[in-house]
Amino acid sequence: MTAVRIEVKGIVQGVGFRPFVHRLVKRWGFTGWVRNTSYGAELELCGAGRALLLFIDELKNNPPPLALIEGVEYREVEPGDYGGFEIIPSRDAGHMETLVSPDVGICADCRRELLDVNDRRYHYPFINCTNCGPRFTIIKSVPYDRASTSMAAFPMCPDCAREFGDIEDRRYHAQPDCCPACGPRCFYLDGRGKALAGDAVELAREDIKAGKIVCIKGLGGMHLACLPEPDIVNGLRRRKRRDEKPFAVMCRDLDCARRLCRVTGAEAAALESFRKPIVLLDKLDPASLMHLSENGSLGVMLPYTPLHVLLFGSDIDCLVMTSANISDTPIVSGNGQALRELGGVADGFLLHDREIQTKCDDSLIRIYAGRDYPLRRSRGYVPYPVTVPVERMLLACGAEQKASFCLTKRGHAFPSQHMGDLKNAETLDNWEAQIEHFSKLFDIRPEAVACDMHPDYLSTAYAEERAGRDGIPLLKVQHHHAHMAACMADNGLEGECLGLIWDGTGYGTDGTIWGGEVLAGGYGSFTRAGSIRPIALAGGDAAIDGIWRVGAAALASSGLDAGMFSGEEGFGTVMRMLESGTNSPLSSGMGRLFDAAAAILGIKRRAGYQGQGAVLLEAAADAQETGRYPYGFEDASGVLTLDWRGMVRAMALDGAGAGARAAKFMNTLISAAAEQLARISRASGLRRVVLSGGVFQNMYIMNRLPARLRAEGLEVYCHSRVSANDEGVSLGQAMVLEENYVPGGTA
Repeated sequence: MTAVRIEVKGIVQGVGFRPFVHRLVKRWGFTGWVRNTSYGAELELCGAGRALLLFIDELKNNPPPLALIEGVEYREVEPGDYGGFEIIPSRDAGHMETLVSPDVGICADCRRELLDVNDRRYHYPFINCTNCGPRFTIIKSVPYDRASTSMAAFPMCPDCAREFGDIEDRRYHAQPDCCPACGPRCFYLDGRGKALAGDAVELAREDIKAGKIVCIKGLGGMHLACLPEPDIVNGLRRRKRRDEKPFAVMCRDLDCARRLCRVTGAEAAALESFRKPIVLLDKLDPASLMHLSENGSLGVMLPYTPLHVLLFGSDIDCLVMTSANISDTPIVSGNGQALRELGGVADGFLLHDREIQTKCDDSLIRIYAGRDYPLRRSRGYVPYPVTVPVERMLLACGAEQKASFCLTKRGHAFPSQHMGDLKNAETLDNWEAQIEHFSKLFDIRPEAVACDMHPDYLSTAYAEERAGRDGIPLLKVQHHHAHMAACMADNGLEGECLGLIWDGTGYGTDGTIWGGEVLAGGYGSFTRAGSIRPIALAGGDAAIDGIWRVGAAALASSGLDAGMFSGEEGFGTVMRMLESGTNSPLSSGMGRLFDAAAAILGIKRRAGYQGQGAVLLEAAADAQETGRYPYGFEDASGVLTLDWRGMVRAMALDGAGAGARAAKFMNTLISAAAEQLARISRASGLRRVVLSGGVFQNMYIMNRLPARLRAEGLEVYCHSRVSANDEGVSLGQAMVLEENYVPGGTA
């Protein structure tokens, strides 16, 4: 007989790993023990040597579905005096290496029990097991034991304790295990905060069916829910101050979703996966459901908690399900906060008494090339790490829009969940609190910090203060370099490549606004190899919302009359600004060129939310149109620059409809990008291209540009683990910092 000590690193806590081990051990007839540790799990087993090796092989290659095994190490030890096999108390080694599971959507077994009138958890909104339920949003610290979660407030009853200790039971060592006798409870309040007697879920259902708006407490925050009827939804828009931005919906099941949208096999798999994200789907009729989404796509998710399942029952097919907050503030998570902040928004409150430890909004993805294409990485994905070649403990603070941060430690990067835009104190407070939570959860004490170069970002101010307070180096990373580095890390690339980075705004190394860039380099450094001709932003930030101003600048720059905008308030002032250059900073942002096109084509003149002009231009485009407009290039100081003026002139004078012209506009950009990259590739010898930046959320371009680039002999890499938009910037900053940081020196 041989004894071995086995150390397992990875996501092995809260995913049924120890019960899995116990069942395997029982099958093989080993003796010994297993316990959670600060880096994962530790086992000591005694048995026949050959059998132990087969056991270790199965451990590596056939773990539980929710586990993520990062490494298995073992060594022979002296056999102990084992009385069988047992799970022993967790060990804290004084430093944390453990990885934490995301929240997991309700599994088929729990759903079946939830609806079984003979089950003791019939209609219990907090049913869960080893294979599903809350994880990240209830964890306070690791190791992952009940005492370290929000469930510590709910001691198990004898029945649950018996399940918890029974190796044959699905709830064996499921830390959130509970039932109506011992677990959290729901309650329902009216719009004034008065508690109502009766079944809380049924009261909420009655109000929703009556056309009311109900606040519902979920896993990582609260939703505002209502029927998807135009009058009700428009009322929600007024109360939430969300005039035009699309709403997501939750459908009772896949069949209900298919009555609204086209659903491919890969999209169905994503909707039904344990992550349960919002998936952006194509509507069956692009012109339908305009009160929910003014473009051809609709964000759809399926119920991911037992409470959601009960809410739908058998007579509600679809609900609007949007984050419970006033626009531009963080999602609400506390009961008292909900009553204070949403009293004038919600007509009722379906709440519960389990604390949300960590705010975590719904994730939003598309399916592109058969795999996830993240637009908002949050619930179900966070805090899964991205495996990257880093050695140091680092903090990267991200940008301002779609804010995130990223912490790194020995082979792992931990990008945070979606935070919103860092433009107010509430979001900043939540962002700072989450940095501290992640730091403690993963035992990371940053040796250096990175941030954006923009001097006015709140994240930059925090990084400067943090570096000074902790006496650690600070590196300011150019925005588009961070985008490129993020896509490289997402794809496991090292060395040098080309980065086609198209977004709206980024502070350039020359102090101007960049955003339509071709960069050449790697994590360590880059050169600006390509760009687009800058466009004037009359009134500065006023042109971000009043996108007609960008349209006027594009027309004037192209030698055309901008009189089509003469009816806009301030038109004369804007034209004088453009003529004199007063308060009209120049931007090479590709997003601004999309704004100009949307305004010139009459699609949108004033944006109600970030990127609206580009979203509607994409929606308007005729997918069958193959034409394009003329364009040119200028070689300005070694930077190959797209001259778009010929395109704007031709587009403005084209007599075709807006849909055809929108398609020709994007076809032109695709052709121009292919030529620009091919020329830069020949000059630099670099053949790999990464695509990053918010413009690459545009599926018209993503469905056409990569093929054009491959036809030029280029290797193309896109995002799949972090977002192409600014949410992914923090990962890129971390990689640049890792490459440039010298221990004991400066970044």
